[in-house]
Amino acid sequence: MPINTCVARFAGLALLLFSAAAQAVPPIQQWTLANGARVYFVETHELPIVQLRVLFDAGAAREPAGKAGLARLTARMLREGAGPYDANQIAVALEDLGAELGNDASGELVEISLRSLAERKLRAPAVEVLRQMLLVPTFPEDGFQRERTRSLVALQKALQSPGEVAARAFYQGVYGAHPYARHSNGTEAGLKAIARGDLVEFYRRHYVGANAVLALVGDLSNDEARALAQRLLGDLPAGSAPPPLPPVPDRTRAERKTVKHPSSQTHILIGQPGMTRTDPDYFPLLVGNHILGGGGLVSRLSDEVREKRGLSYSVHSYFAPLRERGPFLMGLQTENRRRDEAEAVMRRTLSELIAQGPTASEVEAAKKNLAGGFPLRIDSNRKLADYAATIGFYNLSLGYLDEFIPRVEAVTAEQVRDALRRRLRADTMFTVVVGGDK
Repeated sequence: MPINTCVARFAGLALLLFSAAAQAVPPIQQWTLANGARVYFVETHELPIVQLRVLFDAGAAREPAGKAGLARLTARMLREGAGPYDANQIAVALEDLGAELGNDASGELVEISLRSLAERKLRAPAVEVLRQMLLVPTFPEDGFQRERTRSLVALQKALQSPGEVAARAFYQGVYGAHPYARHSNGTEAGLKAIARGDLVEFYRRHYVGANAVLALVGDLSNDEARALAQRLLGDLPAGSAPPPLPPVPDRTRAERKTVKHPSSQTHILIGQPGMTRTDPDYFPLLVGNHILGGGGLVSRLSDEVREKRGLSYSVHSYFAPLRERGPFLMGLQTENRRRDEAEAVMRRTLSELIAQGPTASEVEAAKKNLAGGFPLRIDSNRKLADYAATIGFYNLSLGYLDEFIPRVEAVTAEQVRDALRRRLRADTMFTVVVGGDK
């Protein structure tokens, strides 16, 4: 939660950045430490706050066979003890300093975040706590047993949700043996197979300078930012980045999986491998998906599924771009008795857009919506830090934020039509249906 004394100033910052963003996005400064850690810094002085993100290419996709859940367990164990601190001392120290800490893993990466007041006497000790967590985590056995038990309980609870069951089945069906099929929550067998030594080995292999990205945003000078980055990450061993993940293969046939689940609503997901973060079709597909289902209530899916037929309260589509091809996905929840109708409408809407392409007016409306809403996506230090981290992790252009609106506005209806026809194959998508067994 934001520090109470800064709430009003955050509201003012949002308005300030909204008006300024149309003119100029704060520049991103970049440098590399001697051990290979890459730093991305945005200097802002509207609030006396420093926001940072440390990313490692150490998500579930990097887990060894049979150890599903290791990446997230390793990340979460960082706050269980480090250097001279135990878990309670870490929590108390950061609370006393008014700092916020986050640490977690996803399918592709690990993120450790810190939000601190910029005043040096408060910032420096908060950064030092994080430094100890990154450099000398202790992975105490009692903390490991406790966190693993917590993970197993959370997993059992999650698998009672039809949405969780559908998501897992979708990724497994779309990606098969590819590392992207792995869920960051792991599996019961995987979590039970993990020992403390596995965490230590995974940490030593992946938490190294050559595998680290630091995004730093806030009330600092360039010299202060450089000193902070060096203090925080400069003593990490250089190590080496893991090898590139294998390319995601194309799907060659349609497949379907139906899972009975005791629920009054059926969850339906349909999709395929989509695009990468650096995909040459990124912007045409972004605009095309906005028209299909990414534009909320003004999208085709919402109009056909929700407004005209009342089949679902919410229907959506999106691309989730990654280093390799992340998924394209359409999804909805509907009454069990209407699931066949809802699925048919969703499929028909997609097929018509691929075959006919969007209208010129749809493209112009989508571009205005995406470009007009972009300033709100960078209207706080937290959001800027998220973007800087994304730019660093995926090696995007330092001018990405400045380029976003012009590149959206340059998209034509023909480019959208061509990209959708080439990249989406309605006849080879994977479908998962969960529910129908109340």
